[in-house]
Amino acid sequence: MQLSEKSRQRIAPWAAVVILVMIWEATVRLLDVPEFIFPGAWATAQALVTFAGPIGVHSWQTFWTTMVGFGIGVVVGLVLGFIIGSSKFLYHACYPLLVGFNAIPKVAFVPILVVWFGIGSVPAILTAFLICFFPIVVNVATGLATLEPELEDVLRVLGAKRLDVLLKVGLPRSLPYFFASLKVAITLAFVGTVVSETVASNQGIGYLMMSAGSQMRMALVFAGLIVISAMAMVMYELFAQLEKRMTAWAHRGQR
Repeated sequence: MQLSEKSRQRIAPWAAVVILVMIWEATVRLLDVPEFIFPGAWATAQALVTFAGPIGVHSWQTFWTTMVGFGIGVVVGLVLGFIIGSSKFLYHACYPLLVGFNAIPKVAFVPILVVWFGIGSVPAILTAFLICFFPIVVNVATGLATLEPELEDVLRVLGAKRLDVLLKVGLPRSLPYFFASLKVAITLAFVGTVVSETVASNQGIGYLMMSAGSQMRMALVFAGLIVISAMAMVMYELFAQLEKRMTAWAHRGQR
C-alpha cells in the first residue's frame, strides 16, 4: 500500500526522531561512553520515568513562566510594531535601535533583573519577554511598512483615512508576518526562561538541570533538555496550526 504525499509528510518527523534516537543510543553503546559524560537514549528515558514527579513540577514552573513572558512580548510587540510600521519616519528612526538592543546577549540582563526584582519567577518572565518581543515587533512593522503604495493610493481615493488603511488593510496583510514571528518568538521565550532559571531561580527546568549537572546526573540533565524541546515543539505546532487557519488565504497559491 503506497502512502499519499500528505501521509508521508505527517510520518516524516516521527521517523526522523526514531532514527535520531537509534543513532544516539547506538553511538553511546558502540563507543562505550560513560553515562556521567554522555548518557544514551535509554538512560535518559529511565531518568524521565524515575524523576517524573520533580520534572513535572519544574516543567510546569518553566511553562507558565514562559507563557507569561511570551504573552507580554506579544502585546508589547504588536503595539510597538503597529506604531513603528505606521510611520516611515518612526520605522527608520527606531529600527536601528531595536537591532542594537536585540544584539545584546539577554543573559547579560539577568544579573540586573536579580538586583531589581530578586531571585524567582520575575527575572525569568522578563528575560523571556526581552528575548521574544523583537521578532514580533520587526515582523509586524515590516508587514505594515511594506504596504503597496498603489493599494494605499486607491483606498485614499475611495475616501479611506490613514488609520482606516492601517486597520482594515495593513493589519490583515501583516497577519502572515505576525504568525511567522509567533513561531520564532515562542521558542526564543523558552530559551530566555531556562537561561534565567539556571542563574537566578530555585525552581524550573533550568534550575533542575543545573542541580543535576552539579551532581553529575547527566541523564537527568538530558531529560530536562528533552522536556524543554517537547514543550517548545508543541507550542510551535500550535501556532503553526493557528497560522494555517487564520492566514490560509496567504498560502493558497502554494498548495
